[in-house]
Amino acid sequence: MIRQAVADDEPKIRECAELAYARYVALIGRKPAPMNADFAGQIGAGQVYVSTTDEGDFQGFIVFYAEGEHVLLENVAVLPASAGRGIGKALVAFCENEARTSGKRAVHLYTNENMEENLSIYPRLGYSEVARRSEDGFNRVYFEKSLI
Repeated sequence: MIRQAVADDEPKIRECAELAYARYVALIGRKPAPMNADFAGQIGAGQVYVSTTDEGDFQGFIVFYAEGEHVLLENVAVLPASAGRGIGKALVAFCENEARTSGKRAVHLYTNENMEENLSIYPRLGYSEVARRSEDGFNRVYFEKSLI
């Protein structure tokens, strides 16, 4: 089940980000940006959705919001214990469906160039690489998926 996050979800979301991104700290040389996000603010702005089991157990989350004619998918993470079950893919599909429903033309996202799995996962989900650049001290790879 995917639902909008509420304030009480913030500790689980933060823990999920810490666990999901911890393996990248050494590769990047510092914490990836999603580990330092203002989750409380994003939840308050209605930008965060969580995936839970039918019993309500937390599995992962996604952060996205509208920017002009597209949606920016800012963050998606799954608890390592829940990885490999299609939860991340379902969260991305949810984001895409929400974008379509709201009339957006595309979904944009970026990932760190050191997160090699993402560089192959996103193209398999229909995303095309559109740019690479350094921002805020991170080397990022930008992707886009047209929804029309």
